[in-house]
Amino acid sequence: MFVDQVKIHVQSGNGGAGCVSFRREKYVPRGGPNGGDGGRGGDVLFVAEAGPTTLAEFRYRRRYAAENGVSGGATQCSGADGASLVVKVPVGTLIVDDETGEILSDLTHDNQTWVAAHGGKGGLGNQHFATSTRQTPRYAQPGLPGESRELRLELKLLADVGLVGLPNAGKSTLISRVSGARPKVAAYPFTTLVPNLGVVEWGDFRSFVMADIPGLIEGAHLGRGLGTQFLRHVERTRCLLFMVDVTGMTEEAPAQALDILWNEIASHDMGLTERPYLVAATKIDAADPDALEAARAWAAARGVPFFAISSVAGDGLDALVSSLGELVSRHKPVHDESDAEAAENASYRQIWGEE
Repeated sequence: MFVDQVKIHVQSGNGGAGCVSFRREKYVPRGGPNGGDGGRGGDVLFVAEAGPTTLAEFRYRRRYAAENGVSGGATQCSGADGASLVVKVPVGTLIVDDETGEILSDLTHDNQTWVAAHGGKGGLGNQHFATSTRQTPRYAQPGLPGESRELRLELKLLADVGLVGLPNAGKSTLISRVSGARPKVAAYPFTTLVPNLGVVEWGDFRSFVMADIPGLIEGAHLGRGLGTQFLRHVERTRCLLFMVDVTGMTEEAPAQALDILWNEIASHDMGLTERPYLVAATKIDAADPDALEAARAWAAARGVPFFAISSVAGDGLDALVSSLGELVSRHKPVHDESDAEAAENASYRQIWGEE
């Protein structure tokens, strides 16, 4: 089951209370206070993990809590710190404060860590409050409470190439032919209801990730046809492949269909129009010559590469995959951690055994 948006509650651990205790031993009169400190509460950490492509597991568990710190004991015994809770989420997860709508963290690369809730500090035992005028303090500090947050997790799939097209443009058939993905393929609109990812191999042991985005329709950026849910995943793709059916059997002419796709992408996020992109005319084994030339003219007017393909017959797929691979390799950024982020990640990697 594909789930790309959930709401959860996180609670860090409370700090343990300090202890009120006095040393009582034979032949040791007025031993003095020896109450130990309470342990610190555990943190709640989010860690991005490459591999998973859905938030489905969060549907069945909505509350995540770290352990509380243990209260201090007598003879200056400090309580144990509460264990931190590590919550693993797919790479590409956006963490939003559900109450304010503020974006708190964007986990875009493997093993990136973010502390969602800090554990409460443990209270001091009465040994810390002895003075020359108050030698038998009978109080200690309570532990501080942990942090509590209502969060919304939004998954935006990370892919190198995003397939963009109207319903029945042939996106699912293409990704099933060039990768190991096996999406549902049928001869009716909106066959694909959730994005699909596939790894495409090309060249000398090189590969890139392709995302099959469900079909967009006019008005998608306004939510029509669940368009905003689908467009969310286009935001994380490095390159785009506009696909258009040229069989002449669709309601929209190829140029009109490509204009609709371009306008929806631009209306959702103007920055998407700056992404490198290619245009592919699909189903050329049954193409209408006028429709094919109209699609070719649309691409030529914008100075972008044009490909005519048939995913069923396999025509033009090698050239398309090679061009996409070259495009991805030229626009693949290298992630650099900031000094603060790197220090924080290093300090918490030991929690799950990497150091």
